[in-house]
Amino acid sequence: MLHELLGKLKMRSDLAKKGMYRAPQRALLKSLGLTDDDIERPFIAVANSYTSIVPGHVHLNSVASAVKTGIAHAGGMSFEFNTIAICDGITMGHMGMRYSLPSRELIADSVELMIEAHRFDGLVLISNCDKVTPGMLMAAARLNIPAVVVTGGPMLAGYYRGEKVSFDAIFEAIGKVETGLMTEEDLKELENNVCPTCGSCSGMYTANTMACISEALGMSLTGCATSLAVSGKKLGIAEKSGEHVVDLVKRDLKPSEIMTMKAFENAITVDMALGGSTNTVLHLPAIARELGIQIDLETFDKLSKKVPHLCSMRPGGSYALEDLDRAGGVPAVMKELQSLLNLDTPTVTGKKMGENIAEARVLDRNVVRSIREPVHAEGGIGILRGNIAPQGAVVKIAAVSPKILVHEGPARVFDSEEMCMKAIRRGEIKKGDVIVIRYEGPKGGPGMPEMLEPTSAIAGMGMSESVVLITDGRFSGATRGPCIGHVSPEAATGGPIAILREEDTIRVDIPKRTLSVLLSDDEISSRLRSWKPPETKLLRGYLRRYVRMVSSADSGSVLNA
Repeated sequence: MLHELLGKLKMRSDLAKKGMYRAPQRALLKSLGLTDDDIERPFIAVANSYTSIVPGHVHLNSVASAVKTGIAHAGGMSFEFNTIAICDGITMGHMGMRYSLPSRELIADSVELMIEAHRFDGLVLISNCDKVTPGMLMAAARLNIPAVVVTGGPMLAGYYRGEKVSFDAIFEAIGKVETGLMTEEDLKELENNVCPTCGSCSGMYTANTMACISEALGMSLTGCATSLAVSGKKLGIAEKSGEHVVDLVKRDLKPSEIMTMKAFENAITVDMALGGSTNTVLHLPAIARELGIQIDLETFDKLSKKVPHLCSMRPGGSYALEDLDRAGGVPAVMKELQSLLNLDTPTVTGKKMGENIAEARVLDRNVVRSIREPVHAEGGIGILRGNIAPQGAVVKIAAVSPKILVHEGPARVFDSEEMCMKAIRRGEIKKGDVIVIRYEGPKGGPGMPEMLEPTSAIAGMGMSESVVLITDGRFSGATRGPCIGHVSPEAATGGPIAILREEDTIRVDIPKRTLSVLLSDDEISSRLRSWKPPETKLLRGYLRRYVRMVSSADSGSVLNA
């Protein structure tokens, strides 16, 4: 009966396999071991980002195997291919980081090429780390065929001398060694214990934030985001995801029907409640753009002022992803937020979001706070504007101490992250300073590298409550402290951050959402008129093409033709 039903479906793959003129294509498929019965089934692509160098992806072959089992059970025919995946932690602090954000576009493009070339009917996207999940969501939006996202899950938290630790601890420990607060032997002990299993790093960094957003968007099955990489639960969800994608093909339920503006509002609402990574301000607009939906910085700021911060997650808080999973995961958070959500949005489960979370409940009120007793009254991300950032800048409010929400101090200006790190290691940064790292934006970097090394060094030296850092680059989800990124326009295109000088007084007021240098408009205009762009960096290959096409951070750092 199932085969009869599937045989009557009009499918995309029919173009490549049906009729007399497709005998050559069927011959090639049969060389793979397919039978006539197999060829009649819906063709489902499994886009797997497995690689043996990325801890968040090294286990994804087992996840893919479970997905393919589910596809077979539901009557589909699976075909697996791979995309690239870059580990931001391994690339941090050197030239490799400049390739991380640009990889997002390449991942989206590679999935598009495979799907369109082979006319697949449905798609399961297996991802986990920072740029892979948004890249795959961009592909799903662009292709608009039935699709399900399966994120690979977080690693377990580490333990160091009886204390739970996450990946940010190892970066901050370097600063402690340099100031004599730790020994190199202590650092080695931490190094050996901070990342105990495979999976995405255990705090609410970009990878886990994007996994939670995928679920909140309705593109992953309920419970997928927080189920641990090493759990049987993850494999069960993967198998169910394979079954569901075949059902989506039968029903022709497409990503454009799931990822609506209402769904993006849900995703941003959950992001604010979790205190997620500032990188979502780049990724969500880029995904939405593929669907013709515009999400600007004002959308984030409006929801930030409306949505309370409910979960004190690492790096700014106490809890790891395993704690959030134990407390009920994303469904529990959404249940607490239900009065602020659009509950009638469709999801890949085949049910509305309200139905998905109907039975959810919060199992640990320490981890998921009540909407009436939040961690903070406002959401975890804020958008700042002022004469340094007329098009906006982004700060993770949830990771900033109340002691430095407002700050005024002298600028310490550096034209690269490397120059700043040298000054930090020489002890040249003092309490009260405002560090400015510029020419590290999408074009200037190039690739808008993350600044986890300087932010962690400052934190490790005990100055995260007395030093502000601003940049036209961006920050890792593992960053904590008053770190303001995505300053737009960037320095390389003549944005006002380019004309800041040593000892200029900079004022930051996060509650009022302002970022300004205390100079007159006339002085700023005079400096801008005399500004000259720096010498063009000698680039080859992909980065050379990327710099020519990439847009500003405030529009998602997408590529323009």
